[in-house]
Amino acid sequence: MRQPHTRTARRTVVGALAAGLLCTAGLAVPAVAAPAAAAPTRDSVTRADGLALTPPMGFNNWNSTHCRAEFDESMVKGIADLFVAKGLKDAGYQYVNLDDCWALPARDANGKLVPDPTRFPNGIKAVADYVHSKGLKLGIYTSAGTKTCSSAGFPGALGHEYSDAQQFADWGVDYLKYDNCNNQGVDARLRYTTMRDALKATGRPIVYSLCEWGQNKPWEWASDVGHLWRTTGDISDSWGSMLSILKQNLPLAPYAGPGHWNDPDMLEVGNGGMTDTEYRTHFSMWSVMAAPLLIGSDLRKASEATFDILGNKEVIAVDQDPLGKQGSVVTSEGGRWVVAKEMQDGSRAVALFNETGSPQRIATTARAVGLPDAAAYTLRDLWRHRSYNTAGTISATVPAHGTVLVRVFADHHWDANPPAVELGLDGAPLLEAGKPATLSTTLTDLGRTPATQVSVSLTGPEGWTVRPESAAHAESVPTGQTLRTRWTVTAPAGTPTGSYDLTLRASYRSPAGARADSTLALAAGVVVQPPAGTSYLSDLPWLSATNGYGPVERDTSNGESAAGDGHPITLGKAVYAKGLGVHAESALEFYTGRACRTVTADVGVDDEKNGRGTVAFEIWADGRKVAATGVLTNAMGAQPLSADVTGAQVVRLVVTDGGDGIDYDHADWGDARLTC
Repeated sequence: MRQPHTRTARRTVVGALAAGLLCTAGLAVPAVAAPAAAAPTRDSVTRADGLALTPPMGFNNWNSTHCRAEFDESMVKGIADLFVAKGLKDAGYQYVNLDDCWALPARDANGKLVPDPTRFPNGIKAVADYVHSKGLKLGIYTSAGTKTCSSAGFPGALGHEYSDAQQFADWGVDYLKYDNCNNQGVDARLRYTTMRDALKATGRPIVYSLCEWGQNKPWEWASDVGHLWRTTGDISDSWGSMLSILKQNLPLAPYAGPGHWNDPDMLEVGNGGMTDTEYRTHFSMWSVMAAPLLIGSDLRKASEATFDILGNKEVIAVDQDPLGKQGSVVTSEGGRWVVAKEMQDGSRAVALFNETGSPQRIATTARAVGLPDAAAYTLRDLWRHRSYNTAGTISATVPAHGTVLVRVFADHHWDANPPAVELGLDGAPLLEAGKPATLSTTLTDLGRTPATQVSVSLTGPEGWTVRPESAAHAESVPTGQTLRTRWTVTAPAGTPTGSYDLTLRASYRSPAGARADSTLALAAGVVVQPPAGTSYLSDLPWLSATNGYGPVERDTSNGESAAGDGHPITLGKAVYAKGLGVHAESALEFYTGRACRTVTADVGVDDEKNGRGTVAFEIWADGRKVAATGVLTNAMGAQPLSADVTGAQVVRLVVTDGGDGIDYDHADWGDARLTC
């Protein structure tokens, strides 16, 4: 958990290692409160206890409520009710978890924790009893420090491990999230192992979640301590935050397995900061990574689209596969990711994930993801809930920030399904208002059998003209062959610059006569030619923009929240009147129309971060990296960056997190200019 608007406050800890006793506010607190006991062998407290043999699924209130008054007994009971009513319990969700702020700031005279009587007037046990009556389980929160992470100063468990663990057990708690704030510099292994032993001493089975933020690489030592461990800092409800955490968690696949899971933090699905496409990516990638699935939105206010994402049983089955393998990266070139997960039945779950801001063709093969050679394969689309046959190619044109998630089987029943087809578009769909533009679409048969009676159509917004200029029908498209159709597309004169939806649809039949269809959503950009001469990029329209926190700012730094909340761009004490203020992970695309020559800027981490932050800047031209800085720190001030973009139709400005997460990463493109 974290404090609102202070996403990194909890990272401040006392660096000195305490020995024997901790002295805090004049109180001597034992660093270890454990009775003498033999050290457990590896996995004796995880897999051998039968807990969390698949990644835990449930709910945690923090992402949606923080410490606000709406977090109370009524909310917790309401979530439990919705788990049952909306089918989430049947889909596998079972833990209803309380985060910080459930207790009073002071212990009682006997050193016991006291539930807040305003939030929980009937106590925690009554809440646990209610949750248990629904066939669900209750989770609770504390910190491996003298206080929790809240600025209100709720009591932590350091020095009280055995007493607090017994209270939790007596209340009927089934899950403990153990945070890392106010830890007084005590060794992480010591703190987390002490609570492990305290939980074990209660005799109650309690899933143990280490929320250590990955600071001490718990994946290397915690498999015999807890059932799951956080691998990163806190997530927030933004594309950049989710993407940064995803990239940090993906390389840790070898450390995950039944009873010991990498935890990239809770789900943000439904909280409103991302699109439904991005939320489906979030849910898909957490599932293919065998991550805990802890809902972070207030389900009492959730849309049906949110419930559809969270309740997708075919995607959940990927996450919950009993083999317990975390998906591994097959390829990731140019932001086009292929991640494959081995399943217990021998199939592979394959995520085709598009990190970029425009549609991308992403492809792999059955052999590349680890399947044996076969005449053909069954390919199941887990979001469309349809099955096809493929000769071995696994590919799709994936929308910006989208993920196609499939499950591929080497079975003998592939011919019961129609062939898979891939819809695509040649080039970027960019056009000027009032001027006809030619686009070419493709339909390619990936199956072992031909697609017959094929028909394609392309539609645009109301008022647009879309007309085929070549064949949009074919009696048959054989395996590996393509139906290519040219279209003339015209946006009405006066159409504002921006992104508009085009939809490519196809219908066809299998050789046995079964009808199939496919749809591809495309984004067409209405653009204007950049002016001749040198212009500030902050004065030009962009095609697309993504940002770690808040919007991209013109001529100010990034303020992380609402538009216009930044400050003057300042790098190495130099103030820039013009420029772009972003927050990693960030990407900005500009239309250059093959008429421009150079991009220049002074780049760096804004001075407002007071020595913190690490980023890297990149300039791309039509999908090719043409300039990069390497990792920059706040102390390095402004660094000049220039790139030759001659002949490029689209220029993309990228800021990555420097490989250590996006905290503090306020990045500036000072005096960013385009010369045409």
